[in-house]
Amino acid sequence: MRHARSLLSCRIVGFVLACLATGQGVPPARAQSLPTAAENLTPGDIDSEHLFGFTEGSDLGVPGEAELEWETTGRLGKRLGRFLAVDSGLALKMPLTGDFRLAPGVTFNAYDIGSPGDPVRTTGGFNGGFLETRLRLLDRRESPFGLTLSIVPAYGTVDGGSGVGARSFGTDVALLADRELIPGTLVAAVNLGFAFSTTRLPARDERVLGSGIEVAGALAYQVRPGLFVGAEARYARTYEGLALDRLAGQAAYLGPTLYTTLSPQAWASFTWSFQVAGRASGEPGPLDLSGFDRHQMRLRVGYNF
Repeated sequence: MRHARSLLSCRIVGFVLACLATGQGVPPARAQSLPTAAENLTPGDIDSEHLFGFTEGSDLGVPGEAELEWETTGRLGKRLGRFLAVDSGLALKMPLTGDFRLAPGVTFNAYDIGSPGDPVRTTGGFNGGFLETRLRLLDRRESPFGLTLSIVPAYGTVDGGSGVGARSFGTDVALLADRELIPGTLVAAVNLGFAFSTTRLPARDERVLGSGIEVAGALAYQVRPGLFVGAEARYARTYEGLALDRLAGQAAYLGPTLYTTLSPQAWASFTWSFQVAGRASGEPGPLDLSGFDRHQMRLRVGYNF
């Protein structure tokens, strides 16, 4: 069953990739002229960036129109004991040109963790900061599909897996591709990502090096102007070492997605993904609940000004 579910996730991602590559015709060239919320409320063109949950579209917004975005990710369920983590980030997204954007931000977190025989430990507060850089390589309004390069270096003061104090430096690099399969109605996206980090745990005087890869595919269907529903599949692998040295675990996720425009200036999106298959190296069980979570939720809220 585990292998069948992994195969299902890969087939969904493969289907989305094929749709991006083989769509008939290219929509007429038309530069994005409205910010995210207003674009998705107006019949015609759409802003694809936030339609898919964890997966992201290639759009960047409109130069001169800044966007304040609050993102909250909940992670629930580990192999041993009680585990609940909430990671939040506040970013100011500033498109400098039609193809380049910077987004500085700060992060916060909260943990509720306990293992058998130990009291529950609750912590939280300010974590660190990041700088997102996005460069659009292909505009889907002028090309068969959209393609954007995303690079996000970050610094944190908490270890994400255990919630203990740490000094962490990491970078996420991703290619974000998307295409309107039915213009203005059905949108597909594929993300390919690589991440690496170094974390020092002062309490144990230990330095941990890690890296990972992830492929994600998603579809979003416009029910009415400003309301999209869809689904996404993700497959991730985590490694010891900065260069994918030793496989530590792998997991496949499936889940629904929802995007809604709240006003011409505001929008929100939500997704809840379930780990349906996985394996931790050297550990029993059909899932990886050591390096990955059983449930992952994400809520985003944005405001354009």
